[in-house]
Amino acid sequence: MADMEATAATGRPRLYSYWRSSCSHRARIALNFKGVDYEYKAVNLLKGEQSDPEFVKLNPMKFVPALIDDDAVIGDSYAIVLYLEDKYPNPPLLPQDPKKKALNHQIANIVSSGIQPLHNLTVLRFIDQKIGAADSVSWTQEQIERGFTAIENLIQLKGCAGKYATGDEVQLADVFLAPQIFAAIERTKIDMSDYPTLARLHAEYMAHPAFEAALPARQPDAP
Repeated sequence: MADMEATAATGRPRLYSYWRSSCSHRARIALNFKGVDYEYKAVNLLKGEQSDPEFVKLNPMKFVPALIDDDAVIGDSYAIVLYLEDKYPNPPLLPQDPKKKALNHQIANIVSSGIQPLHNLTVLRFIDQKIGAADSVSWTQEQIERGFTAIENLIQLKGCAGKYATGDEVQLADVFLAPQIFAAIERTKIDMSDYPTLARLHAEYMAHPAFEAALPARQPDAP
């Protein structure tokens, strides 16, 4: 495949991303945090570029992000982050303590399985077409608020929050939380006063260079 040959020639991983995608946002944070020099390849979801036959070879689900690194082709944000954790172990995103490691996976899974997929572009388009645009907004808010309530309570229950979600160092949970909180504030207008821990974490993320560089407006395909 030409794209794989290109990345092999440059020696740089290539990330297929859409500026506004929260899943792509996660991958960008992880790449930045690990200090990986990568090539950005834009995929315009609104124009349907994710259905291009060449992209479908990279990700049969027709979702972003996708990462090409030498002969590795990875088409899922969670898998990309774990791949980067294995290949670039420092700085680490997963703690050695098994309980804290499980907590990081739990929070990441709430975001990636219990919040984001329930209001992605495909779902919202379906609701708009079958019911109405007003219903898609209320649906999105409901899914985010349900997930945020669970995460806020989980972090408080475990009593583990430090500067970041599970301690004083950036970890896996933060990589997944940051894009979801950002989208909730900027696009869905969620009232974060009900989630004081998550609101505080958002302020920390916005001040961290790896997170700041990954923001949607900072991407080359942003309007």
